[in-house]
Amino acid sequence: MRSIPSGRIRQTLLAWLKDPPAHFPSASLDPLGTGVTPRAVAAKLGVPRRTAAAHLDLLTRLGLLRTRRRLLRTYYRRDEARIAEVAQLFEKNW
Repeated sequence: MRSIPSGRIRQTLLAWLKDPPAHFPSASLDPLGTGVTPRAVAAKLGVPRRTAAAHLDLLTRLGLLRTRRRLLRTYYRRDEARIAEVAQLFEKNW
């Protein structure tokens, strides 16, 4: 089995999180349908929850994702404003 590069995994996560209801079961979505749990990401990627959480945490530290705690779960969602800022930096050749 060939491993997927980490950067590709994170790009895939950002793409999935653009439309969570299209990619994840409704039980794993936050009540607003905008965020998902690390467990749902892990199941979709076929990796341990800790691995999925590590990717989500990195994207959060970069400011590309935001978290929302509800009861005992953490939900991750895209930060569209920050993603647009980063995209603009790349368009301007950083």
